[in-house]
Amino acid sequence: MEKSEKQKMLAGELYRSNDPELARDRAKAGEFLQIYNSTLAKEVNRRTEVLQALFAQVGSNIEIVPPLFCDYGSNIYVGDDVFINCGCVILDCTSVRIGNKVLVGPSVQLYTASHPIDPEMRLAGLESAAPITIGNNVWIGGGAIICPGVTIGDNTTIGAGSVVTKDLPARVVAVGNPCRVIRDV
Repeated sequence: MEKSEKQKMLAGELYRSNDPELARDRAKAGEFLQIYNSTLAKEVNRRTEVLQALFAQVGSNIEIVPPLFCDYGSNIYVGDDVFINCGCVILDCTSVRIGNKVLVGPSVQLYTASHPIDPEMRLAGLESAAPITIGNNVWIGGGAIICPGVTIGDNTTIGAGSVVTKDLPARVVAVGNPCRVIRDV
């Protein structure tokens, strides 16, 4: 039996994002995001309810300042004591795992989605995805971009505006484009 486009997407294989099932899933996430992004700061319980319906896992004591954008939501796993500032974009075409005690600055972008380098494949509407894993007690500075397939180790700090294209070890400070380790912690 042939895999569905969703199964291919989650497996990191080439898939077509215009598939009707995937379009329905994105539309459902869009409805939740519209509700979430219209909540007031004092509506903590409502925000938690929406995130629990949208995400695969929601830890305790998390705060995500609207606006928030994601593709599906169902591939996002968030640990305990997490703060994500406004304007976060999470392209969760496959899993995005955020550990405990993570701080995310404003306008941070987490991209699991990727497109082929080959122009004919791109024109054919194919894309792929690779998971992102963020360890515990990580701080990601504002405007940083985390690229597909990246793992960030525990207790690491990423400087504002960095573009993280490769895995980062635990207990380092990393900055730049491309992001590189500048010192141990």
